[in-house]
Amino acid sequence: MSAVRVEHVDELVAYAEATAACTRCRLAQGRTQVVFGAGNPRADLLFVGEAPGFHEDKQGLPFVGQAGKLLEKLLAGIGMTRQDVYIANVLKCRPPGNRDPQPDEIEACESHLFRQIELIEPTVVATLGNFATKLLSGRPLGITRVHGQEQATTIGGRNVLLYPLYHPAAALYTRDGRLFVANGNRNTVSVIDTRKSQVIEQIDVALVPKSPLGSTPNALALSKDGTKLFVAVILWSSPWARRINE
Repeated sequence: MSAVRVEHVDELVAYAEATAACTRCRLAQGRTQVVFGAGNPRADLLFVGEAPGFHEDKQGLPFVGQAGKLLEKLLAGIGMTRQDVYIANVLKCRPPGNRDPQPDEIEACESHLFRQIELIEPTVVATLGNFATKLLSGRPLGITRVHGQEQATTIGGRNVLLYPLYHPAAALYTRDGRLFVANGNRNTVSVIDTRKSQVIEQIDVALVPKSPLGSTPNALALSKDGTKLFVAVILWSSPWARRINE
């Protein structure tokens, strides 16, 4: 490891400690603690979500609720764990009632995220959902328009590949709670009951309905009675996932 990267790891730790006392916006008044981010400080892959939720606010770690468990399953599908990546959010404090981030809150907090990217030096930044995608792409287009469309850009003074993805939480609010997750051989799919976090069956990938939002290869849908419901990303089919694991 280069001396520069070691220095950046130390700087990231110091920056996290300084951010813990942040009072830049109103969210500081109602938070339990700042949720700075967690994972490998030298990760090639950085995930950026929206904001901490109830469990994240209590534990001080990002993505520890049901969406986080689902993200772990998706990572496992490409042979990775949370310890291989870094996970952060646009906002470092929980909005009341898990409401959407407000523009002034994003503006107050965005420099924290930019500094994280500068210090971690990722190769790929995967944005999860609308708010992270719009902020880091610098474009007003929503996630349904740009999902899966990689974009070379500069963030925090660093050239990165931006890869917009649907938020894992999209899979948690479906009618029957099922999620299709690709297996390592790419020919079969595990059907997961997200309410029990259990695999209930294995099916051929050809039997999975296409996404109603398009035919992008890393977007699938689930259906119980013919009604298509968008679910989540299938990370193994993303070009950068293959590159990182080669």
